[in-house]
Amino acid sequence: MFRLSRVCQKDVEAQNIHFVWMYDDSSPEFANAAFTRIVSRMEQANRIDWNHTQARVIRVASSGHAFFAATMVGLGVLGLVQRDFPPTWAGVPKSAPGREVLIYLCAVVSVSTGIGLVWQRASLVASRVLLVYFLAWLVLFRMSYLFVAPGVEGTWWACGDTAVMSAGAWVLYAWFTAEQAGDGSRLAFARGDSGVRIARVLYGLGLIPFGIAHFTYLARTVSLVPGWLPWHLGWAYFTGVAFIAAGVAVLTGVFARLAAVLSALEMGLFILLVWVPIVTKTPTPFDWVELVGSWTLTAAAWLVADSYRGTPWLDAGILRRR
Repeated sequence: MFRLSRVCQKDVEAQNIHFVWMYDDSSPEFANAAFTRIVSRMEQANRIDWNHTQARVIRVASSGHAFFAATMVGLGVLGLVQRDFPPTWAGVPKSAPGREVLIYLCAVVSVSTGIGLVWQRASLVASRVLLVYFLAWLVLFRMSYLFVAPGVEGTWWACGDTAVMSAGAWVLYAWFTAEQAGDGSRLAFARGDSGVRIARVLYGLGLIPFGIAHFTYLARTVSLVPGWLPWHLGWAYFTGVAFIAAGVAVLTGVFARLAAVLSALEMGLFILLVWVPIVTKTPTPFDWVELVGSWTLTAAAWLVADSYRGTPWLDAGILRRR
């Protein structure tokens, strides 16, 4: 009879298991049992190899990560189709040199980084490129207007818009650099937990102009409250105060997780209760811009909210440490 003897060696890379046949006079029952164990281990090795390969190709850290990546791809496609800047990349003067080239550059960056964010081997590079691009946009086409029209609330709202989007990209960059050998010690402040904290500060700062805009454009805000809701003026005040309170909470760390989740929920409800009903009737170009803008902001807000996983919902932050 023949006895099956296994060589206890496993090639991790190829997931191969090697066997040796040895002559022996053992019973057939022993050979059958050994052969069954070998087949079982080979099947297990094949499953491990498949899962390992999948993990190297696709990397989704959270639901917010997947939603944000898909949103960036959609934003790029929108820019290519309409041959213009979508709301997220607005702010470039029509007289700016190379404006047409910049339109397509924004679209290509959006699509390529959106795909790269969920591709394991490209996720770190994609998050870095997107973060740098958003920060450059914030400085060049948002904050620069603060020197031209600092008294116009729309200028601050635009800064808040890009700050929130930058926060979403920074959360992903901080996550990926914490997992991989990334950018070296010179950028250590932007990586891991410290990078997430910076992203949250950007997010908190970005929420405050959103709330102020509800009061600056109070009549417009009141007109957007769904007709089936009572107390339109009260809802306009409430949603404005909610954004400001959420921004302060995120900045101070007092009930920050609750504030981040509720602010993301508020943005999502604006889409469902305000903009979707409007665009299904007789929408204006402005209404479509607002829908797309709200969608992208919700994607970034969802990602920032995901960064609080594991944090107590009612963590008192700085108050607790006193």
